[in-house]
Amino acid sequence: MFLAQEIIRKKRDGHPLNEEEIRFFINGVRDNTVSEGQIAALAMTIYFHDMTMDERVALTLAIRDSGTVLDWKKLNLPGPIVDKHSTGGVGDVTSLILGPMVAACGGYVPMISGRGLGHTGGTLDKLESIPDFDIFPDEHRFRDIIRDVGIAIIGQTNSLAPADKRFYATRDITATVDSIPLITASILGKKLAEGLDALVMDVKVGSGAFMPTYEQSERLAEAIVEVANGAGCKTTALLTDMNQVLASSAGNALEVREAVQFLTGEYRNPRLLDVTMALSAEMLVSGNLAVDRSDAYHKLQAALDSGRAAETFGRMVAAQKGPIDFVENYTRYLPTAEFVKPVLAGEVLAEQMLAGKNCIVAEMDTRALGMSVVALGGGRRKATDPINYSVGLSDIIALGTNVNADTPLAMIHANSEHDWHEAAKAVRKALVFKESETQATTPMVYRYIRE
Repeated sequence: MFLAQEIIRKKRDGHPLNEEEIRFFINGVRDNTVSEGQIAALAMTIYFHDMTMDERVALTLAIRDSGTVLDWKKLNLPGPIVDKHSTGGVGDVTSLILGPMVAACGGYVPMISGRGLGHTGGTLDKLESIPDFDIFPDEHRFRDIIRDVGIAIIGQTNSLAPADKRFYATRDITATVDSIPLITASILGKKLAEGLDALVMDVKVGSGAFMPTYEQSERLAEAIVEVANGAGCKTTALLTDMNQVLASSAGNALEVREAVQFLTGEYRNPRLLDVTMALSAEMLVSGNLAVDRSDAYHKLQAALDSGRAAETFGRMVAAQKGPIDFVENYTRYLPTAEFVKPVLAGEVLAEQMLAGKNCIVAEMDTRALGMSVVALGGGRRKATDPINYSVGLSDIIALGTNVNADTPLAMIHANSEHDWHEAAKAVRKALVFKESETQATTPMVYRYIRE
């Protein structure tokens, strides 16, 4: 029999915990036999003492096993169970695009997603801008959709990794969120509960990333790959750029609109295309659906060109109780803002003493642009805040673009003229211009990390 306080004492004194101790403590978190103070104490000792790889794997598996672990064997699916997880960004609509593409290539994607957090948009919030879309189908329905469509995107139920919810809530109020072993276990505990054959991690780098520096993003990616593979799930990670908004839009209904346009070929932002193809290809290769990246790219492009990917997205929406003709008539169903108007470059060029000169967009505070969407009502400052699905930014200018006074920086979709002016100030402040003709481009994928 273990005691929570003795487990805390052992870790406090710098000794590694064994698997049984970790599992006892996490089960106590789930069962409320471990107090919030004890959770906070252990989180703080882990923050300062780190964890060995064995401890990290044990913590991840204990969180995974604190609830239901999905098992797909009875369905006899003819393809692998694969998924992608992102550390979050602005305009990161890849899940809505990548899932249908991979499913159209023979993969099965049981994607359990979250809501927006801080400046980052949430996949569930985006999907809820679709009328009647059901993000919480029961487990039987979830399995049916995976079998019949190949993809479902749902919210985390109370039965999946329940210990993580309580552990994270305590970390959030005790300044222990940014601990690599705790972040890793939190992400992977939920993802591995999906019963995956393979996982691809998208770890963001740059001004809109969760981790503040490239080095910290790299450390997180390496930790996730090592722990997930140690836990028995084939996992790779990509370090991808978030020094600018990934898509051309940021905001719930606006991003869904862009996802549909991407899938149908109506419009594909080149940055979004690069990252989505790279992640999707890694999923196909990891799931043995393609022999290499070149083969994967060919299959993914065929899924887009043939319309299979768009059709799969439409079938998923219909299966999750959304409109059956959503892809064909998305403009009819998605909510639109009352006040839509572009913000132009003229005022900010004057402020930066660059009026009349040859200028480019040199830097973007991506996090600030994400927070401008939150301020418009498109995100939450606290968990109980309602969301306005129609507001946000579209047609967002890209780094390296030549500008003059009349160049639109973004189209702002607001509830009112007052909200528009506040957002316009935020957009102007988030962009830095320099006198130049051209700017060197940064790669969209900085590094692939494999076991």
